[in-house]
Amino acid sequence: MKNIYTSYEEAVKDIQDGSTIMVGGFGLVGIPENLILALVESNVKQLTVISNNCGVDDWGLGLLLKNKQIDKMVGSYVGENKEFERQVLSGELEVELVPQGTLAERIRAGGAGIPAFYTPAGVGTPIAEGVEVRTFDDKEYLLQTALKADFSLVRAAVGDTTGNLIYNKTAQNFNPMMAAAGATTIAEVEELVESGTLDPAHIHTPGIYVQGLIEGQQEKRIERLTVRQQA
Repeated sequence: MKNIYTSYEEAVKDIQDGSTIMVGGFGLVGIPENLILALVESNVKQLTVISNNCGVDDWGLGLLLKNKQIDKMVGSYVGENKEFERQVLSGELEVELVPQGTLAERIRAGGAGIPAFYTPAGVGTPIAEGVEVRTFDDKEYLLQTALKADFSLVRAAVGDTTGNLIYNKTAQNFNPMMAAAGATTIAEVEELVESGTLDPAHIHTPGIYVQGLIEGQQEKRIERLTVRQQA
């Protein structure tokens, strides 16, 4: 049995000032939005956040950013957040931009216990400055180190009481690899079922990676609504 929380505040209570956290999602898809809101309410500070992006100005990680709770952001895409841009230009926020594929692999490596790997992404760009470069088969590669976190906050469609998780379609994005790379992983699930209910062949994240779960409803906001004009 895992920790089954009854409030989001209880679920994030162990996250302290200065913690490094991974937050699943891509844009606003698959983000643990209620756990993020609980972090905002907790007023925890000096966070290092590892996530693909930093939400939007009024939702997701953008709320933590607006509340000055993030000191450093490690991510790959930041284009939808004006407050992010303002804090970077003013020197209030430290940012490590990572190519998206490299970010995914650094997180996956962290969960797999692989300390570092070589990738061709970023060779000859500012990302390569100060980074070890090696040549394999006449091609240059950059050394990239794994990423791990004190806490991983993920979102799943269904979880069971032993921590097994199933994600819905593209909400898989960064969630499975982050679940493996956190020392403590807390899953926000849309539906919590008893152990033995899920088909083992359909499980995306085994329960061994998950320490706590909480069931709840999400708003599932749309980051940028695009509709077809009627003829």
